[in-house]
Amino acid sequence: MIVAAARLLLAEDGLVGVSLRRLASGLGVTAPALYAYFESKDDLLAAVAAEEFAELFVALQDSTAGLADPIDRMVAQSHAYVEHLVEHPVLFDLMTVFRPGTIPQPAATELSSASKSFDESSIAIRDAVAAGLLRETDPLLVGLTLWSAVHGVTAVLLSRPNLGRDYEAALVDSVIRSVVDGLRV
Repeated sequence: MIVAAARLLLAEDGLVGVSLRRLASGLGVTAPALYAYFESKDDLLAAVAAEEFAELFVALQDSTAGLADPIDRMVAQSHAYVEHLVEHPVLFDLMTVFRPGTIPQPAATELSSASKSFDESSIAIRDAVAAGLLRETDPLLVGLTLWSAVHGVTAVLLSRPNLGRDYEAALVDSVIRSVVDGLRV
């Protein structure tokens, strides 16, 4: 309930609009009451981020259902990543604050779903490398290259350029196809 309310507050006002006092007021409790569940605002935001990353993980998994070809899976997951983040801009904001390896303890264990999402997308990449389909043989470098591209195009779409739905879809596809084609043998 607290995490859901925090997520709604984030969706309405972004990261800067969230405070424990404001959240408590919306829930009809005092701010100190929230400390029984979360030690700080960062802990609360980490819990929201964990749920958001878990949803991204499911979207990435679902996007590859029935796809055997690793390149097709890489493309499908790239599209799923962009679509999910455009539909959940709060996650995009949280990703810049709560990334794997930079989360204060003990919240780091709560955000294993961030790493799981990256690992999920890495399966198709490792399969493509193993099959000799990519010129780059370092799966991490391929994953970071692809992530940089899809994260970048997501940032463009979230800036609301008002290009129209079809043109935005063409832009996303162009970025993904250009990067994947550039990585292929």
